[in-house]
Parts: sequence; structure tokens; C-alpha cells
Amino acid sequence: MDSRISARALSQALGGWRTREPAYEALADGIRLLCLDNRLAPRTTLPAERELALTLGLSRSTVAAAYRSLRDTGHIASTRGSGSVTLPLRRRDPGRTDPHEGMIDLQQASPPAWPGLAGTIAEVAGGAAALVSRVGYDVLGRIELRTAIAEHYRDRGIPTSPGEVLVTTGAQSAIHLIASVLLGRGDRVLIETPTYPHAADALRRAGARLVGVPVTTSDGWDLDRAEQAFARTLPVLAYLMPDFQNPTGRSMSALERATIHRAGERAGSVLVLDETTAELDIDRGPVPRGFDDGDPAAVIRLGSLGKTVWGGLRVGWIRADADLIRRLVAARPAHDLGTPEFEQAVATALLADSERIVAQRSTLLREGRDALTAALATELPAWSVPVARGGVSLWIELDAALSSALVMDVRSRGVLLSAGPRFSVDGGHDRHLRIPFTATPGELRRAASLLAQSWHDVRAGAPVSFVEQVDALV
Repeated sequence: MDSRISARALSQALGGWRTREPAYEALADGIRLLCLDNRLAPRTTLPAERELALTLGLSRSTVAAAYRSLRDTGHIASTRGSGSVTLPLRRRDPGRTDPHEGMIDLQQASPPAWPGLAGTIAEVAGGAAALVSRVGYDVLGRIELRTAIAEHYRDRGIPTSPGEVLVTTGAQSAIHLIASVLLGRGDRVLIETPTYPHAADALRRAGARLVGVPVTTSDGWDLDRAEQAFARTLPVLAYLMPDFQNPTGRSMSALERATIHRAGERAGSVLVLDETTAELDIDRGPVPRGFDDGDPAAVIRLGSLGKTVWGGLRVGWIRADADLIRRLVAARPAHDLGTPEFEQAVATALLADSERIVAQRSTLLREGRDALTAALATELPAWSVPVARGGVSLWIELDAALSSALVMDVRSRGVLLSAGPRFSVDGGHDRHLRIPFTATPGELRRAASLLAQSWHDVRAGAPVSFVEQVDALV
């Protein structure tokens, strides 16, 4: 079904869009980025020219020129009497270079497949006759895989039985399923900001009202804000990434875990802990324990093999109280009819080799992190680059709030990135940029060089009044 976005909502989504002249192209670029990030879904009706002009304080001719530019690049279509509507991605950007033809795609923060994966798949395929003898519809998950996942948790000191595990088609599917079962329209959900954008999208789709709690690379979680948000809004659930949070890479301290756990218990909230990046510990430091005591029904853990093994292996899981697992199983057929048998068999074999896999991933990500950090220090010394102990990306603070303009410019040079506002819950983060270090060191060094070229042009092209405002803040 087609949707409509109001002028006010579009203005908020655009943020600090006027980052270059002429104004109509800056506006068009801002809307293009919203389309590319899927913050403006296909078939969304845009505000009328007069309405948007009034909201943004522009002339109608400026908005009309922006819409004309968007039509020329295939981002929108306009029909007299029906307005302007965004188009599906396949019809956008005619003539642009395909990401696989020399472009550096840093939009997906996923490392390449673990080198031993092909061999594991081949071994599992050798037993295909036994696999295809099964029914194939399995909304709970193979007992062999659920047992292996339970053992994985027990090795971490978290007592778990196979009956407390549900296998899903990736972590994103798990988030959708949990949201559909636990949330009603208008329910509040506490969530970090910045955060994993697809999780925020899934929660909003379930009708949730998101309550953001800031997390930064330097100071971690804002505990005062978190405690106030729990006490004031009494969220039904909280979605959190305690270990190597995406995108900041920050991990909760023991104090942060204990404080948030207590605040959640007092509010009666269910804590959904996304641990998909938890094992990507580059420097192999100790990870604080937390969220293990108290009511087991109040803590749900999500895991997957997407970051540790391969994004194309769509196997994830939910670790929760057995009663909730039964509720999720009952609701699942409305979403899908189970995780494919073959992928589950591959995942079972991979979990038996998890130590070797995690060690290889740590080495790979360390090389990427170190190459990217060194290249940025050379090419863009004014940027604030955090120390990432693990995870898959750097959450960088720019020396001007021009993240969206930079992403659009460097795209034309062959580097695909997501701007800071894509990770925001309630607007902002125009001064931030997520750069994954999952590509090869050579690609990352080249990306840093191209970013430096783009940054020079973007800063030079920003309106004088905008640059003066930025300089006054730094």
C-alpha cells in the first residue's frame, strides 16, 4: 500500500540538508539519500511543492527545481493531480556504476565469508540424502542445532536448555518475530541512538514508539537518560547491543550493564539483547558479565552467524524463557515456516568449529581496522576516529555536520556509505559517519583517499553561513 510523508516529517528526516549551492540540488540530494537509505520507502507520496516550500522556508520554484532534478535521475515520478511519488530502487540512478564493478561497497558492515565455509558446505552436502528425508518444515529448529546453541551459551556461563532456543532465518527475522508477539501499536520501546537501523525499522513497523537513549564512543551509555526513560515511559521492551554496539563499536561496562538491568526490571521491561557482534572481539579482551541474574523471562538474547561466518548464511536464533519460546513458535507460521534444513545442518557443523572461526575473524578485522585507522589519520587528521576494540566499524566524528552531503559526493567517486542520520532514532548525527573495516586493507586505504577528496569539495561547496555556524561549534 502506498504511503504519504508530510512536509514536517520530511523536513525532520532531511535534517541539515542545505550543505551546498544551489539550494535546489542540495534539497534533491537530501531526498535522494533518504531514498537510497530506504528511509523513504518506494511508492511514498512526497509533499506538494507549495507545502514543502512553506515548511522549509524556500520559494516554490526551488522545490519545483528539486523535484525536477529527482525526476531526471529516476528517483521520483510526478503525475498531474496525484503528486510526486518515490520509485523503486531498480528504477533509480540510471547509468550508475554497479557496486560490483570497481566500487567499494561499505554500506553493509559484513566481512567476507569465513574461508572454511565452502568446505563445510561440501561436507554437509555429502549427507543430503538424510536431510531430504525430513519433512522440511520446522518452525522450532533442529534439535542438533538447538543443542549446539545451548552448549554455546553454557560455555559462556549462561545455563540454557534446547527448549529455550528457537532457530530463525537470521537475527532480523528474530527481531520481527519478537516485535510481532510482544508489541502492540503505540507501545514504547527503549532503544540506543545511534543504533542498528534495520532493528529500528522492524520495531516501528510493529507500531512501536521509540524512546532513544544516547550512546557515544567516548562516554558509552547515558545512564541518567536511560534510568529516566525507563522510569518515565515504562517501555514494554528495550532493544540493546551490549557488546561492540553497531555503529559505535562501544561495549557496556559492568556498571552500565547492572544499571540498565536494574532500571529495566523496575519498569517491568523485557530486555532484548542483540549479541550478533558479541564475538567479534578484535583485541581479545575480557567481556564483562551481565544480565544473567533476576527474572529469566525478562531477558531475550539474539544471535546469528551473519557477522561471524557469512551474511549469506541466514541462520539466527532466539534464546529466551521456554514459555516465550512456545509463544513465538505459535506465532511464527504467519511470518515463515522455518529455517531451511540444509542451512541448519551447516550451522550445526560450524558451531563445533567456533573457536577457530572467531580467531580468524579477529585477525581479519584487526587488519582492516588498523589499515583504516592509519589511512584516516593521514588523509583526514581533523576527523575524530575512535579506538575500536571489536565489532565491524568505526563511528567517526567529522569536523562539520556534512555527513549526508559527503556520502552523496563520494558515491559518485565509487565509494558507497551510509550517512550518520541513517543510524539515528530521533534525528541528528549529521556530524558522524559509519565506516566499516570489513573490506580489504587496500580497498580501505583507497576509500580513505577518495573520502579526503570528497571532503575537500563538500566543505568548499557548503554555504558560507553554514561553514561559519559549524566553525563556531568547534
